[in-house]
Amino acid sequence: MAGVLGMILAGGEGSRLRPLTDSRTKPAVPFGGSYRLVDFALNNFVNADLMKIYVLTQFKSQSLYVHMKKGWNITGITDRFIDPIPAQMRMGKRWYDGTADAIYQNIRFIELAEPEQVCIFGSDHIYKMDVKQMLDYHKEKEAQLTVSAIRMPLHEASAFGVIEVDAEGRMVGFEEKPANPKSIPGDPEHALVSMGNYVFETDVLCRELEEDAENENSSHDFGKDIIPKLVPQGKVFVYDFNTNVIPGEQNNGYWRDVGTIESYWQAHMDLLSEDAPFSLYNRQWQLHTFYPPLPPATVLDSEECKVDINNCMVSAGSYIRGARIHKSVLGFRTNVDCCSTISESIILGDVKIGANCSIRRAIIDKNVMIAPGTVIGEDLEEDRKKYHVSDEGIVVIPKGAKIGY
Repeated sequence: MAGVLGMILAGGEGSRLRPLTDSRTKPAVPFGGSYRLVDFALNNFVNADLMKIYVLTQFKSQSLYVHMKKGWNITGITDRFIDPIPAQMRMGKRWYDGTADAIYQNIRFIELAEPEQVCIFGSDHIYKMDVKQMLDYHKEKEAQLTVSAIRMPLHEASAFGVIEVDAEGRMVGFEEKPANPKSIPGDPEHALVSMGNYVFETDVLCRELEEDAENENSSHDFGKDIIPKLVPQGKVFVYDFNTNVIPGEQNNGYWRDVGTIESYWQAHMDLLSEDAPFSLYNRQWQLHTFYPPLPPATVLDSEECKVDINNCMVSAGSYIRGARIHKSVLGFRTNVDCCSTISESIILGDVKIGANCSIRRAIIDKNVMIAPGTVIGEDLEEDRKKYHVSDEGIVVIPKGAKIGY
């Protein structure tokens, strides 16, 4: 669609995902064995044939740049591009002050592209969405701004922007991260929350960004400033994410914010459930990423132990010898030696796990080496002395660690 520009906000620091974000930006965090978080937003645009995309980066962006250069490089096709844009301090010597300021500092790219609509999406959620369907809704309503929304349990809603909507789909109220979120009328257990995905008419977006930039009292954020200012004008509409249909799928409406260690771990466990609410296998909605040139995963018995793998995803280049692995996701080039046991864990790849190890409910970052006989996740009090352990008891081993050596 020639008249549409996509802008993906990919500068998130991801402080609640530490130590996974100690050396990389949140959108570059690996997910599902073969992907990065940013891949899901990019696939939502590409599968909808929206191929004019700027990806705005900021914190610790090197691994994101490398991933996009290898996996998302488009060359030689006129008017089609997926370009990462670093924070260039075009408006002064400062980082982005908020989501709206991030777009404002790159407003020149919008002016050069001359789109009719601008789609501004986040990059750190796990979901599938045909963006074209949201655009069609936006045009049908003749909206200035359309915000995608999803139902959320009321006790979780205070972490999001909470929306009030009338019978025609018009937004009539919006409150960013309220302490006491309002429930949906007739449904006291849920609130309607913003997914952080916006479709703007270009002239409205540029006008609002210019006015917001001149307001010294603004926090320069879409949720805190831009949306509340536009709502009273009556041209902000709400797109119900649950109406979005993905070809080849029955389970529509899955969306998970993986902003914490617990939610990141749980999203992986969702992939491994018997009737997974989120599928990686839909040929009609393929999930593109950078896939390195690797041999198939190899699984061998050893003299001491038989292999026992169930409810797992094992990525290419992995070598498993006589290990027992249950309900876990193994990234590229995971090497597990004989008689080790791994359960309910996420291995991000390029990891070597020695013989006779026991690993339970853990997230192990890249380039980690674990000595034979190491035990992780059995005694959380002991683990807390050496590793990061979340409030829910998920043990996180940081990138490049050498455990037991």
